[in-house]
Amino acid sequence: MHAEIISIGDEITSGQLLDTNSQWLSQRLEELGVRTLYHNTVGDELTPNVEAFRLAIERSDVVVATGGLGPTADDLTREALARAVDRPLQLDADALESIRAMFARRNRPMPPQNELQAMFPAGSRVIRNPNGTAPGIDLEAARAGRSPCLVICLSGVPAEMVEMWNESVAARICDFVGDGRTVIRRRRIHCFGAGESQIESMLPDLIRRGRQPTVGITASRATITLRIAAEGRSEAECLAAIEPTAATIRRCLGSLVFGEEEDELQHAVVRLLRERQKTLATVECATTGLAAQWLASVDGVEDVFRGGAVLTKTDGLAESLAAEYRERFDADFGLAIGPMIHDASGGGASAVIALATADDVRRKEIPLNLHPALSKIYLAKHALNLARRTLLA
Repeated sequence: MHAEIISIGDEITSGQLLDTNSQWLSQRLEELGVRTLYHNTVGDELTPNVEAFRLAIERSDVVVATGGLGPTADDLTREALARAVDRPLQLDADALESIRAMFARRNRPMPPQNELQAMFPAGSRVIRNPNGTAPGIDLEAARAGRSPCLVICLSGVPAEMVEMWNESVAARICDFVGDGRTVIRRRRIHCFGAGESQIESMLPDLIRRGRQPTVGITASRATITLRIAAEGRSEAECLAAIEPTAATIRRCLGSLVFGEEEDELQHAVVRLLRERQKTLATVECATTGLAAQWLASVDGVEDVFRGGAVLTKTDGLAESLAAEYRERFDADFGLAIGPMIHDASGGGASAVIALATADDVRRKEIPLNLHPALSKIYLAKHALNLARRTLLA
């Protein structure tokens, strides 16, 4: 079985509001063993809403919609769903009484238009909304020659949606899916130091379509992430299927791999500093303190990170800065990111990073032939990676 999520509202289609509901719902559905294949976002117009529900019911087994359950003229979810399944809207007396009680608890009169929130497609069930005036809709839509599709409509207010899900919707979906449920588990492995296509070429056959478990590859802010996903009858079965693939990735990529799940490069550097009982100090020009900021965000970093300096202008080379600030902070390592160097011929920019110990200095020039918005991130990650690779040696 697979799912589709419909997010409803002009505020989303216009870009004024970020749709975090779909992300949250996809994660919760996967925890129940239901994979989400489609996200659809539709504005506050009746015909597109009707079409969105019809399409979703036809192609998906579970449909979860958020938004459009308010009392105003642009709240069209009830009517759109009723038209999509060709059922009339009917007043639910119990739902109306709950809405009235909600207003009474808030010492406010209920406007007449809020009665619309007690209208439901015939044959549907009411999903209680503990802290809102918009109850949800639970409807099984018949499909010719196939099992029905479960349609769930929830409040678009994130806090209300979460409460409705936890109170009753998750259990309802589990009951609906029944024996068709599977377990889905994922694992993310992070790499730095090579491009997306190069890493893919180092992993023969792992990213092939149709392979189980599946392996996807994404690049974000200069970090390459390999996403392993397995489906099975239990969590143990999924994890057992994932492990050989994870081991192959680590074997093929070696030190390009720096961590998993929520790890960033700064976590890897701090772990290695602790393991080797070493300390680090930083000095940054082109990145205006970004590497130090990342390091300082790691819990318990005080024992291994002595501090960082930010220079807006300097005539010093990265190598001399690394050595100087290592001594200033009395650290085992000094990590320096030099100023941006612009090619006079218009050939792009670069910067030098350096890592100093008591005995020597390692230097690396980093070309910055990428979008300016990524330059600082790219450079700071290269600097942290230099420290990581040195600590691994």
